[in-house]
Amino acid sequence: NLVKRGITNLCVIGGDGSLTGADTFRAEWSSLLAELLKTAGFGGSFSSYLNIVGMVGSIDNDFCGTDMTIGTDSALHRIMEIVDAITTTAQSHQRTFVLEVMGRHCGYLALITSLACGADWVFIPESPPEDGWEDHLCRRLTETRLGGSRLNIIIVAEGAIDRHGKAITSDEVKDLVVKRLGYDTRVTILGHVQRGGTPSAFDRILGSRMGVEAVMALLEGTPDTPACVVSLSGNQAVRLPLMECVQVTKDVTTAMNEKRFDDAVKLRGRSFQNNWNVYKLLAHIRPPSTKSGYTLAVLNVGAPAAGMNAAVRSTVRIGLIHGHRMLAVHDGFEGLAYGKVEESSWDKVGGWTGLGGSKLGTKRTLPKKYFEEISATISTFGIHGLIIIGGFEAFMGSLELMEGRAKFDELCIPICVIPATVSNNVPGSDFSIGADTALNTITTVSRQRGPSGASSSSRRWAATAGTWPPCGAGGGADAAYIFEEHFSIRDLQINVEHLTEKMKTTVKRGLVLRNEHCNENYTTDFIYNLYTEEGKGIFDCRKNVLGHMQQGGTPTPFDRNFGTKMGAKSVAWITGKIKECSRHGRIFANTADSACLLGMRKRSLVFQPLIELKEQTDFEHRIPKEQWWLKLRPILKILAKYNIELDTSEKALMEHVRHKRVSQEYNM
Repeated sequence: NLVKRGITNLCVIGGDGSLTGADTFRAEWSSLLAELLKTAGFGGSFSSYLNIVGMVGSIDNDFCGTDMTIGTDSALHRIMEIVDAITTTAQSHQRTFVLEVMGRHCGYLALITSLACGADWVFIPESPPEDGWEDHLCRRLTETRLGGSRLNIIIVAEGAIDRHGKAITSDEVKDLVVKRLGYDTRVTILGHVQRGGTPSAFDRILGSRMGVEAVMALLEGTPDTPACVVSLSGNQAVRLPLMECVQVTKDVTTAMNEKRFDDAVKLRGRSFQNNWNVYKLLAHIRPPSTKSGYTLAVLNVGAPAAGMNAAVRSTVRIGLIHGHRMLAVHDGFEGLAYGKVEESSWDKVGGWTGLGGSKLGTKRTLPKKYFEEISATISTFGIHGLIIIGGFEAFMGSLELMEGRAKFDELCIPICVIPATVSNNVPGSDFSIGADTALNTITTVSRQRGPSGASSSSRRWAATAGTWPPCGAGGGADAAYIFEEHFSIRDLQINVEHLTEKMKTTVKRGLVLRNEHCNENYTTDFIYNLYTEEGKGIFDCRKNVLGHMQQGGTPTPFDRNFGTKMGAKSVAWITGKIKECSRHGRIFANTADSACLLGMRKRSLVFQPLIELKEQTDFEHRIPKEQWWLKLRPILKILAKYNIELDTSEKALMEHVRHKRVSQEYNM
């Protein structure tokens, strides 16, 4: 069939079985053609080679070589919806819930779920519990109850085993808890509900980006090009040798069969290993009694963003594990000036992971006019380091604190900024905490208002979105008007004409997104009226202004996990920096690298001096001078069926995938 249709390039989307089969098929291509030539009646010219590129689609995230497989984030959304619903029941009845999630050979879903909900215990196949785990588990559950907790959550991957390879089932765990502790315990097996539902915004964008990368790889392929798999490393699409990834995936199974569990965790990759290490730290019942003698303060600055509370929880608990005294500052820099500071404890931040908004409160006030008061507060409470979680105001305010060091010695302490804003406009990071939740809110509203109403009544509406534009790609928009890309009345005319022609065909719906500050004259009402007038007799228009609902709601699994990891990493960095700046019992930090922002840059989380980021910032418009997601714009145009040639966008697309085809850094 491939030969008959002249197909020489094949993109395979699936798990390791599908990708292994595809590579074998490619290796046998020549012999298969030879057999085909012997078939009676077969003739004509055909290609002697077949290029294959793989994309990994699997909810288990069990393929080595990629941080995230297509479908995993959506599965986590289904799981967390159920966990959040169960949590309220468990608290009401003071129950223990044992949840079984998918993962016969990989514990990723179980691990991330445990991080995202603050589970008391997790069983994963890659790292079985030590012998005697039954006593340890019961002791932990007892102590959490004595500490005032009304619920216990235990997550079990369906492939969970003990150190001897014996299966650990959810029913076995339930029976243990009931028999030993007498707790009212329920088992919930999620099953195939994890595979269903609509895809999350992350998966929609990931699938689109991976699809572009796969096509570019095929177009650049030659008969000698080895089969590759398109993977995600951090925020970067990379191409890796297909069979090497398949082999490492098989090596994980071999390591588990041979009971080399530490090797199995390492082979899963850096991301899996980091998640497992963070969970083990946060799974303590109580922090150790040893004290470092240092005091850290954490505050939220700017507007609320879902995931802030997860970052604060992680920061406080990891800080306590390091032996620090942890202080929580209410109402941002203003609260720091007025002494709204209280000591935070392990239990005080319990249950914060799944809460939206900011429990500490946020304000946009900048610190410059409060230098004297802030210095007094730092001195009064003996603060040795600041962790500031927030948006553009957090970045600007931290720069002001650095300026104040010249006059106030109390400000000469290490500072770490964690970006958290739905606008995703903080320089130095591809992602900000809260942006994923906002994107899902926009995508959900677009989906609910779109296909349901649009396809049935030939409707179309203009929606305004006050956040960053990847939602255009994630929501399948026909046009997205943004501040960063100038547009004219001619562009609006082209968009309207495109939609009109589209509506005359079988496609009976459309979507336009507008950033709230994209143009002061072409307002949402203007665009709505334009489309309404030009669409008369062809389609109807509806308008929806999302507003502050984008900042609220329950944080997504991505934002919970991202906030948790960012908080843990920031404490480790600031602890080292405090020790580095300590002289005779006094902290004095006034170098550029003593005030940094922790951000996701391409393939890893990195600490960058705020002074360096200052040069990369457009302060007038409160955005970075370069934003990675602008390279997604050509994808939106192509997928919206605009009549453009690939060549016209090839430059931008090539820029988007410039990192190199087969990665030389095989960071497993």
